[in-house]
Amino acid sequence: MNLVQRVTPAVDTQQPPLLELRVEGKAFGDVPVLGQLALRLQPGEVVSLLGPSGCGKSTLLRLVAQLDRDFDGELRTRPDHVGFIFQEPRLMPWLSVADNIGFSDGRQYDRARVTGLIEEVGLGGFAEALPKQLSGGMAQRVAIARGLYGQPQLLLLDEPFSAVDAFTRFKLQDLLLDLARRHRIALLVVTHDVDEALYLSNRVLVIGNRPGKVCRELHVPLGYPRDRRDELLGRLRNQALEALQGARAI
Repeated sequence: MNLVQRVTPAVDTQQPPLLELRVEGKAFGDVPVLGQLALRLQPGEVVSLLGPSGCGKSTLLRLVAQLDRDFDGELRTRPDHVGFIFQEPRLMPWLSVADNIGFSDGRQYDRARVTGLIEEVGLGGFAEALPKQLSGGMAQRVAIARGLYGQPQLLLLDEPFSAVDAFTRFKLQDLLLDLARRHRIALLVVTHDVDEALYLSNRVLVIGNRPGKVCRELHVPLGYPRDRRDELLGRLRNQALEALQGARAI
């Protein structure tokens, strides 16, 4: 039984999609990485790309971010601003928390906005702290704030919580969902964690081994906040594992 109150997800299906990506193929030299696949994301939607290491998930994220344009296919994107959060926080060790968040604008960054983001991610009182004074979870909170600083419509996350312990991961997952709804942004998350993908997402795209293709799409018809013990999440977990096994991904 789900013991928490459910809130209807804030996915806007009446608006044009934020992005539409069609991939016919992507290779590095003679090595195929991605096969034929399609990805579509609506405003306010949370979609996870789930699959084993090496299946092309991060490559797909780089195509969406237009960090890599060398592929066969087409990308249509609407967001004016896209934020990117990496697996590691990648903070500048000589800069304070506040300066790391506003780094993209140099010394002229919006200090009021940075202060607000520091409070939102639960780091009040740490604005002047250096990265070496932070725990791994705190450093990743700084990275999330930095990703939000540019007021993105879409936030891309590449296994953002894989380097922290399980309990910190749970807290960061809940923080991310709260911030996404507060800032009204969509999320595209790369992960190899089945439970994380299902807990976060409206939809989960299961990617098989390379060349990566979508072997199953799972819809998660649950509102937010969610209960990790929900029986539906357990049933969907079994379906995701079956899809990964069927694709010989595990």
